[in-house]
Amino acid sequence: MMIEDDELREVFQTASEEHLQNLDDGFLYLEKNPQDLNKLEELLREAHSLKGDAGMLGVKDVSTLAHQIENLLGAIKQGRVIFSSEVSDCLFQALDALRKLVQEASTGEPSGVKTFQVMASLIAAEGQSSLETQPSNDTPVLEQQNLEVSDIIEVETIKSSLEEPPQISHKELVNNLNYSPSEEPINPSVSSLSSPVNSSSINDDKVTFDGNAHRIETIRVSTRQLDALMTQTGELTVTKIRIVHRLSEVEALTLLWEEWSRDAFVNRFVLNDLEAQSTKTHKAIEQLHNYYNRASQHLEKLGELVNQLRGSLYEDTARLEIISNELEDDIRTLRLLPLSTIFNRFSRMVRDLARQQNKQVEMIIEGGETRADKRILEEMKDPLMHLLRNAVDHGIESPEERQQYGKSPVAQIRLRGYQTATSVVIEVSDDGRGIDPEQIKQTALKRGLYPPEELEIMTSKQLQALIFSPGFTTRTLVTEISGRGVGMDVVRNNVEQLKGSIELESVPTKGSTFRMRLGTALATTHVLIVGVQSISYGIPVEFVLTTRLVSPSELFPLEGRDTIIFKEQPLYVAQLSELLELESSHQEMNHSTSFPCIVLKVGEEKLGVFVDALIDEQDVVLKSQSQLLKRVRNIAGATILGTGEVCMILNALDLIKSAHKHLKYNKKFGKIGDESHQNSRQQKSVILLVEDSIATRTQEKRILEAAGYEVITAVDGLDGFNKLKTHSVDALISDVQMPNLDGLSLTAKIRENQDYNELPIILVTSLASDEDKRRGAEAGANAYITKSSFNQQVLLDTLKRLI
Repeated sequence: MMIEDDELREVFQTASEEHLQNLDDGFLYLEKNPQDLNKLEELLREAHSLKGDAGMLGVKDVSTLAHQIENLLGAIKQGRVIFSSEVSDCLFQALDALRKLVQEASTGEPSGVKTFQVMASLIAAEGQSSLETQPSNDTPVLEQQNLEVSDIIEVETIKSSLEEPPQISHKELVNNLNYSPSEEPINPSVSSLSSPVNSSSINDDKVTFDGNAHRIETIRVSTRQLDALMTQTGELTVTKIRIVHRLSEVEALTLLWEEWSRDAFVNRFVLNDLEAQSTKTHKAIEQLHNYYNRASQHLEKLGELVNQLRGSLYEDTARLEIISNELEDDIRTLRLLPLSTIFNRFSRMVRDLARQQNKQVEMIIEGGETRADKRILEEMKDPLMHLLRNAVDHGIESPEERQQYGKSPVAQIRLRGYQTATSVVIEVSDDGRGIDPEQIKQTALKRGLYPPEELEIMTSKQLQALIFSPGFTTRTLVTEISGRGVGMDVVRNNVEQLKGSIELESVPTKGSTFRMRLGTALATTHVLIVGVQSISYGIPVEFVLTTRLVSPSELFPLEGRDTIIFKEQPLYVAQLSELLELESSHQEMNHSTSFPCIVLKVGEEKLGVFVDALIDEQDVVLKSQSQLLKRVRNIAGATILGTGEVCMILNALDLIKSAHKHLKYNKKFGKIGDESHQNSRQQKSVILLVEDSIATRTQEKRILEAAGYEVITAVDGLDGFNKLKTHSVDALISDVQMPNLDGLSLTAKIRENQDYNELPIILVTSLASDEDKRRGAEAGANAYITKSSFNQQVLLDTLKRLI
């Protein structure tokens, strides 16, 4: 009978071959060292493991024979049976039968093994060896053979479950097992029980063997060796890139030869003309002519060599690329294992945790057949355990609470895996209570993770993402199930180490989904090489959304930060040199130059990063940092480019964090805005302030006047538009929600007049969503400041940039 499941069939075949080989080697050893009890103990474990594997998969013949081998080895260990050459032969021939049975279970090809006969042979070997030590022939047959009743019962059971031979009684079986070679067996149908089963066909002196009996179908290789091979294939990729650079150098050499040849050809005519016009310098000209002929011959030979070298190098490079790509793909395939390898371990854990908390949970596993690199399985086991524990403890409600929300009392936790073109995706979702952004905001305030004004302008997704902050937890009661306020940051770190990202989607009372995208090419990384201050840096392309050229005219301040419009949404931008804290040496942007900007995206976070140059895209081998530099901010590792240059690979998530910290630093030390510059103006700038709230209007007017501005106020949009026509102003600050004419309509109305195209317009409002900001940008506003984050420094800095 063949095992139906492909994966289990392969695993069983590999494991069984290893057990059988160990038994084979062990029996050979025992022939020379029969008193070694430690070796006997090892062989007992091997037989027991083989029996357990076969029994679990329903391969009864293998399980039965392995069990009897275990019994025989146990009798030898107890001293009831002497390990003689006859016993050894019987064991070896039983191993041969087991190999055929394993092959049958793995391939479905009939083995031709009569398991009942092999079983009886093993029992006979145990009985005969025991009989030799018995002093009396008057002992009953069962006692002489030292057989237990359970052994006979087991033989009878085996006999009934296999191909049925003619029925014989227990007495007949024992008599047949005990007959002398010179005697005729009682029942011819079981005559073969008297001698061990042969695995080869014996005819007189001629012995024939099955050519496929010992064919090696699989081998086991340590994962350390696979890791080393994967690293070497990565180095091979880098070498391939270096050869491509050598090819470009040969191309340059070819161009030089072509230019030299053209120059020599042109000057040949000059020499001919000189020779025709002069007869006095004939000897010198002849000498020069001979030199030219030799130079021409050398050039021709050089051309042949260069072109031959170029052709060969092209051919070798193409072949190396094919070989290295195929080798990398093959080795990567060897490292692939199904996600079910770890997925199937969690069902029991979720069941037990739910029972502990009196919750009803149904665990659903999907995509277990998806294959991933073995390192992904190793690194994701603990993070998945954290997520599933949190789902049971935090996410799933009690049956009574679920019924109050109109849900089924039985909750669902879904563990799903699937593969995209560039990554392996693992999702953990539940239909529980979800994550409340307001609760997260309050916890973040209490812990001082972010200032109140920043928390107010965060979207729901940004607030939910705060749970990945170190030490963050909304639980007031620490439990053994969900941990002690740590874990989610560990999940994020593990995912990032696998060159991946984690996203959270959650709806209060509906449930949550954690989606982890993990890189598939773990040995090599595809990076975008950029230049900053004549230094090359690499950015993994999986975090690069796009690249574009940005002119300074596209920049505008938004809440104190440089911003551009990207896909109709505001996008904060920063200089990579500033994020890396390099010495500022770049030239100021001028309005006639556009600069390359890389749009990074990690989860829901986006950031535009200005660089000096976009250089290349390459596959590189990422070298992990040493223990001394285990974690350096903004740096994921390093590599060596094909040019021999050491290149740092940047951490995209760290860059986004650095952009936030850079803004906080500037605010703290007053580096945003310059009040002294405002106060030193000899001529005051005029600001039109449009605000219907008298309290807000008074506060903003005082701030502006204290900074040295002249302020004209208006009580609504219509009043502001009329005053704009009668006053010359340098900037307009307006609320959005106002009677008569709101701020968005006022902005659009102003932009309809070409005279006001360059007038800076700043909207200050309590509307803080991305959609509101987009509408403000579309209306024509230059900056958008929310009242929740409003402070004097942000407003003054914005004015300074715009006026």
